[in-house]
Amino acid sequence: MVGLGTQDSAEEAVDFVREYGTYSFPMYWDETFVSWDQFGIRSQPAAALLSPDGEVIEAWLGRFPEDEVLRLAAEAAA
Repeated sequence: MVGLGTQDSAEEAVDFVREYGTYSFPMYWDETFVSWDQFGIRSQPAAALLSPDGEVIEAWLGRFPEDEVLRLAAEAAA
């Protein structure tokens, strides 16, 4: 799992990590929004599950169903 920040500023992304304690996974900053374009993200929250070779398995806008993510991840790992 990685986090990807694109809105506001890099400093606000750092504040977000401090406030919500998201230290268990790396956070990246993309001030260009290129990553959003590549994943088709138009709003937050958003999530994308990638295969080991980087292909998008599934993507969600808004809240994502944890049980579906775990199922798809297990299938991709098999």
